[in-house]
Amino acid sequence: MNTSLLRFAVVLFAAVPALMAGTPACCHAPLTADAPLPAASLYQTEVAFTTDSDTPLRLAELRGQPVALVMFFASCTHACPATVVDLVRIREKVPAALREKTRIVMVTFDVERDTPAALRAFRESRGIPADWVLLHGSNDAVRELAALLGVKYKREADGMFAHSNLVTILSRDGEITHQRAGLTGGLDEAAAALAAAAAVGDGARS
Repeated sequence: MNTSLLRFAVVLFAAVPALMAGTPACCHAPLTADAPLPAASLYQTEVAFTTDSDTPLRLAELRGQPVALVMFFASCTHACPATVVDLVRIREKVPAALREKTRIVMVTFDVERDTPAALRAFRESRGIPADWVLLHGSNDAVRELAALLGVKYKREADGMFAHSNLVTILSRDGEITHQRAGLTGGLDEAAAALAAAAAVGDGARS
């Protein structure tokens, strides 16, 4: 991790406890698309990914819509399928008027097997909605994103991954406003955070 990124990580993690303790997203002034990013924005990082349609994407390109972001791997048989179901439920809990203003993003740990083509197959086999974003990245990009999110993962001898289960809610400007940890509970809180992020500055970017 380079020096500038390290400084950014320090700012980000200094902000997370207050955000998870319930600092309201209402207090962040809406920004225009070309306004400077907040210091704690995840979008400060330069890491790049590739979508399952083979399109390069930097995280900053997600700016403008609140995001529910998870890390996963496609051959996961327990936690990740459950998380996909939870993402559907979280989004369904967001009021309809705000739901379409939100975005779901899934980033794979498995940089070797989860190629963009493999992620396309995963999308088709699991019926993942077309507006969800599935991302593949390099080892460095995945490691850096995981560190910024506080996600821990480790590849096991059988090729599977032991990993944290976090659903992270990002503001329109990429700030972490909420994290749901584990595989049970917390859906209402995550949905409320996503809805609150969608409501902030609503109309300012339309």
